[in-house]
Amino acid sequence: ELKKIQKVLTPDYPEFLESQREDEEMLESEDEEQRRSSREALVKITLFFLRRMKQEELANHLQSKTFFRNFQSSQSELKSKLKKKFQCVFEGIAKAGNPTLLNQIYTELYITEGGTTEVNDEHEVRQIETASKKSDSSETTIRQEDIFKGSPERHEPIRTVLTKGVAGIGKTVLTQKFTLDWAEDKTNQDIQFMFPFTFRELNVLKEKKFSLMELVHHFFPETKGSGICSFEDFRVVFIFDGLDECRLPLDFQTFETLTDVTESTSMDVLLTNLIRRNLFPSARLWVTTRPAAASQIPPQYVDMVTEVRGFTDPQKEEYFRKRFRDKKQASRIISHIKRTRSIHIMCHIPVFCWITATVLEDVLKTREGGQLPKTLTEMYIHFLVVQAKVKKVKYDGGAETDPHWSPESRKMTESLGKLAFEQLQKGNLIFYESDLTESGIDIRAASVCSGVFTQIFKEERGLYQNKVFCFIHLSIQEFLAALHVHLTLINSGINLLEEKEMTSQNSETRDPTPFYQNAVNKALQSTNGHLDLFLRFLLGLSLQTNQSLLQGLLTETGSSSQTNQETVKYIKENINENLSAEKSINLFHCLNELNDRSLVDEIQQSLSSGRLSTEKLSPAQWSALVFILLSSEEDLDVFDLKKYSASEEALLRLMPVIKASNKALLSGCNLSERSCEALTSVLRCRSCSLTELDLSNNDLQDSGVKLLSSGLESSHCTLETLSLSGCLITEQGCISLASALSANPSHLKELDLSYNDPGDSGMKLLLSGLKDPCWKLDTLRYEENGSKRILMIFSSLIIILSIQYSCQLTIDTNTINKYLKLSDNNRKVTQVKEVQSYPDHPDRFDYWYQLLCTDGLTGRCYWEVEWTGGIDISVSYRGIERKGDSKDCVFGRNDQSWRLECYSDGRPRSVWHNNGSMSSSYSSSTSSASNRVAVYVDCPAGILSFYRVSSDTLIHLHTFNTTFTEPIYPGFGFNPNASVSLCPV
Repeated sequence: ELKKIQKVLTPDYPEFLESQREDEEMLESEDEEQRRSSREALVKITLFFLRRMKQEELANHLQSKTFFRNFQSSQSELKSKLKKKFQCVFEGIAKAGNPTLLNQIYTELYITEGGTTEVNDEHEVRQIETASKKSDSSETTIRQEDIFKGSPERHEPIRTVLTKGVAGIGKTVLTQKFTLDWAEDKTNQDIQFMFPFTFRELNVLKEKKFSLMELVHHFFPETKGSGICSFEDFRVVFIFDGLDECRLPLDFQTFETLTDVTESTSMDVLLTNLIRRNLFPSARLWVTTRPAAASQIPPQYVDMVTEVRGFTDPQKEEYFRKRFRDKKQASRIISHIKRTRSIHIMCHIPVFCWITATVLEDVLKTREGGQLPKTLTEMYIHFLVVQAKVKKVKYDGGAETDPHWSPESRKMTESLGKLAFEQLQKGNLIFYESDLTESGIDIRAASVCSGVFTQIFKEERGLYQNKVFCFIHLSIQEFLAALHVHLTLINSGINLLEEKEMTSQNSETRDPTPFYQNAVNKALQSTNGHLDLFLRFLLGLSLQTNQSLLQGLLTETGSSSQTNQETVKYIKENINENLSAEKSINLFHCLNELNDRSLVDEIQQSLSSGRLSTEKLSPAQWSALVFILLSSEEDLDVFDLKKYSASEEALLRLMPVIKASNKALLSGCNLSERSCEALTSVLRCRSCSLTELDLSNNDLQDSGVKLLSSGLESSHCTLETLSLSGCLITEQGCISLASALSANPSHLKELDLSYNDPGDSGMKLLLSGLKDPCWKLDTLRYEENGSKRILMIFSSLIIILSIQYSCQLTIDTNTINKYLKLSDNNRKVTQVKEVQSYPDHPDRFDYWYQLLCTDGLTGRCYWEVEWTGGIDISVSYRGIERKGDSKDCVFGRNDQSWRLECYSDGRPRSVWHNNGSMSSSYSSSTSSASNRVAVYVDCPAGILSFYRVSSDTLIHLHTFNTTFTEPIYPGFGFNPNASVSLCPV
């Protein structure tokens, strides 16, 4: 019997698997739990007897083999379950319409790395509008499958990732795609188990107690019979989707410590300990959330923050071309969306793309050649009508031509509007049965709503059959809330925004003008724009053209064209006030919803004709200019203030445009301390896009720079290049700059302080920062007439350059002329009269005494050489000619190379490029002669600088400012008897 057991436990014994298969077939009809239990019991008995028989090796092998088989079986079943769960999606909402394969319609989302977990309570439409103006090239992007890898600059492992994104942007689908790719063995196969949860599911377990293992077994029973007592020996990912929907009291201040994965506790304690790394510290966590809730998790427990930006412009096109297979139709739809900027901006959100596609598909089908919706209100009205038609035809058995508004569908819409408004006032986007009951909504009626109007309102079943309700997107909820307020006003005269009747009940006419003006005032009073979109919808619904689209739902029309004109006039009066940019922009969107574009068209015509005179612009016209620039299709990459007016007033008026630009050119615009104060507010803003700022030749003085420094030190400031040349800055201003860079050293790379008087202490502080490895600053420019100041700076820069960018040159022996002799381990080259025995090679210089080094340079590099006699120190493209005596072969005499001439008296004389020469700035009185030269090249910036090295001091000789289009190679040319030695740095 022992021999038989030994044979069975042999790793290559084939009958083992065969007999196991037979056993499984026999037990196929038995209860799954019973089968697992029997198998576990049999293994335990066998192990017991093997150990009693002193067969430890066999027992260990059986235990290992059983464990591995259980692991594989458990992982396989888990993957199978996740594939079934996530391979199909229902666009817009769960279980509405026909399912679509996720892999078929998935469009890559734009995900950026970086950001903070700070509170952002701005209305999400404002956040979308801000994100839509950001340039793709200015940010670090990351693919969904690399969410735990981060950028190449990261050296620490990533344990917890927090992904932010506004509602409907695609966070949930992103986690589903990540999980599906793993389950289908496509990506991240180093992960052994993946457990996706939603906070909606966890909320209903609020009153229950679980251990981490119990929680996993509860949601993923496939893992229960595996015999795995703890997943701590495996590579595991936990996904928690929807932190903003969490109703658990996550307390990271006073908490109960939990380290045992088998110990039961409340759900909030379990999650906080998992996030704090007390529980299962080796597991990876991925949490998704809307921006306003990101701060619930303290930043010290988050290794990386990412943000889902939704669709870029090319990704929007990809989505619509996938949705509309007819190329002509797809092109028409894409062109229409691009022309309608408010819709184009909202299409950053995938769910809005789906809403748009649903509406346009219906409009094109039912009104061939008809006008497509141009405003958000029109779009949402059409969407509501489409759902009423679906109910009438699909659920009520009506015909396409039948009136689609019935008493039932009207009542249903009114109920949904009431719910939307009441919950919006409370800030709720997810509703549970208790919320509906509190709002006076019948639960059975709500279920009917979710069953019929599935593409507007949805019901989900969590554990224990608990129902969760929500609108498919915040904008749908806001539209229905505005519709409810509008219907209430028309039907009963009650202003829900004031919660009192507009006029006395004896009055036969109700003038709605004060109502709309009051709504505008309320929106302007909101600091974070929470009523912005609601106001757009409310004003859009006041148009009779829009009300006619809702014929059948609206029993009577509301406002007149006179009311609309009064509202337009009131909005323009408000725009003429000094409002914040965000409030002005929203009012222009409101005018668009009211079909009034007069103010914008006036400025647009002046811009197009080139006759815009900013000297006579009113505040409203300035706001219109800002709106036009921010709404343009072009990315705001470079903003040049001089195009509009080189004045401080123009800067202050156009500050929102500067905030959205990547590069701001403000040189010589008569700016003062007041401008610095305004720019400081921009630099401190989390949504600021600025990476380059040119303020040169403005009289900012130390007081202005001090204000600017308070912006530079903000953690939100991501400025990389700052030019302050000729700004009357002295020692105090430089001290302020050094202090700001010490507080926020991670971004600024280049600082230009030329033609200022920074003083010794100010410059020393900045130079010491250059040596600090925490500082990103690697280029400090400073020029002034006379060389004494330059000497002081470069005496410190020699240490920095040699430490950070030194490179060891290697001579390419295939290029060296045959009259050049190598010595000192190929570190020294001398021109000699005797021909050296180098083999023939096509790269060899056959006439001129020249050579190149082996490695092409593409980044920053610093090296030093010593010479005797007359030599040329140069850099060259690889393509320089090698054969013959023409100038195309000579360093500096063509467009392929640059050179510095150094003569036998120990003094550099002139520089050459493309057969043009000029004298170097070296003065013989500067220092005693030295035969050592330093070269610094910054290829991306197009900088090639030569310096004399004297007593550990760098003396600037010349700088070429150019554009390098390919790698450059160090090279040397020789006069008779001259020599060059490569110096260790």
